[in-house]
Amino acid sequence: MKCIADIKALRELLKQWRMAGESIAFVPTMGNLHAGHLQLVNKAKVQADRVVVSVFVNPTQFGVGEDFSLYPRTERADQEKLQAAGVDVVFMPSVEEVYPVNELTKVSVSQVSENHCGAARPGHFDGVATVVCKLFNIVQPDKAFFGEKDFQQLTVINAMVADLNLPVDIVSVPTVRESDGLAMSSRNGYLTAEQREQAAQLYLSLCVAAALIQDKKLAYIDIEKQQIKFLAEQGFRPDYFSICRRYDLKTAEQGDMEIVILVAAKIGKTRLIDNLQLDIEN
Repeated sequence: MKCIADIKALRELLKQWRMAGESIAFVPTMGNLHAGHLQLVNKAKVQADRVVVSVFVNPTQFGVGEDFSLYPRTERADQEKLQAAGVDVVFMPSVEEVYPVNELTKVSVSQVSENHCGAARPGHFDGVATVVCKLFNIVQPDKAFFGEKDFQQLTVINAMVADLNLPVDIVSVPTVRESDGLAMSSRNGYLTAEQREQAAQLYLSLCVAAALIQDKKLAYIDIEKQQIKFLAEQGFRPDYFSICRRYDLKTAEQGDMEIVILVAAKIGKTRLIDNLQLDIEN
């Protein structure tokens, strides 16, 4: 496995692979890798000849008071995991390499980025869309792999790719969970032992809401209020609990068939997100 920090050097290597007729898969990450990231890598290896993984903590997607400086950076451990997984190259650029001085351009995706985490974290999805667009232009992969844990992020990226006619196929991979249902996340490492035990209630709230939706006896707004109350009783500070249409993340109504339930809540200082997709039965 090669470790590259320079855009020019990476492009030279990728050019050689393309000239040899090899397909390229890309997995963008912010490092501190866990089994969820490695699941993306495993899926990528099946679907392409070569796999590129980026490890880059992107400053532009962190808001004022968020944890950019504290975000866990575990470069050596990440490299060891990626080498064991059979990755061909890990791209680990500096902030200066990715963001030139006096940069004037950013990518902003309207509508799907405005509610939920977009409302709670102004500018977050502009930072996400901009860095992912940059990475796509640097790597120019045939396929890129994203986890479904951050469903809104995945929706934003799909919209950006479609709107800008980017020549990359986006492959979504189901959320990898701990044995108690908690979605794997780099931020889980911030939790104390007590908070980690409480955190499993986040997924439970999604499962209960999904069962109530299928039961069709309660209005969606009442289900949302019920689960927000439940999470507060479990020690969370809920940010939102939203039952949405899957394709545009707008508020779902009775009769919508493809649903995603989105939730974000803080426990201690740690903000956790999760979601659950379901198809309404007739």
